[in-house]
Amino acid sequence: MRAWGPIGADRVYNLARLGYYDDTRVHRVVRGYIAQWGLHGDPAVNAAWQSRTIAADPPRSRHARGTFALAYAGPRRPDTRNTQLFVNLADNARNDAEPFTVLGTVVEGMAVLDSLYAGYGERSGSGVRQGKQGPIETGGNAYLDREYPRLDRILHVTVREVRGAAEPTAPPRDVRGR
Repeated sequence: MRAWGPIGADRVYNLARLGYYDDTRVHRVVRGYIAQWGLHGDPAVNAAWQSRTIAADPPRSRHARGTFALAYAGPRRPDTRNTQLFVNLADNARNDAEPFTVLGTVVEGMAVLDSLYAGYGERSGSGVRQGKQGPIETGGNAYLDREYPRLDRILHVTVREVRGAAEPTAPPRDVRGR
């Protein structure tokens, strides 16, 4: 699915390969909307990555259930994607108007994503543009574990080749006509 967003796909691939997402918390789960993660558990690592944003891929904005994308800082700020990912837990047409680049689709394990603890909702860090992630960035897992002990964890991410998986013939249609 690299063809859908090569810049973002390369970022996620390399972060995963390097272990960046290991022992992270799924800090934002809004049932029927999204699950988001990607702030590192070590504040020093967060500080090192904070300004390492990437350019935006062309928007591919069909936010169907199970699609995932890199989060960004909001409209008119497309080149602010960094390390945080979200997966759509439902068809989210409200996100279709934004310049997110859908990078792929979950092919296995949506039941696990649906079962993530959502009791904190937006209170446990919220999204990039809400400006409430400072305590996570500076406190890391110690802060999250103390303040939000029921958050689910990503223990380890493994990158592996999926044989027989065909590249898409066309990226998802951009509903804004770009």
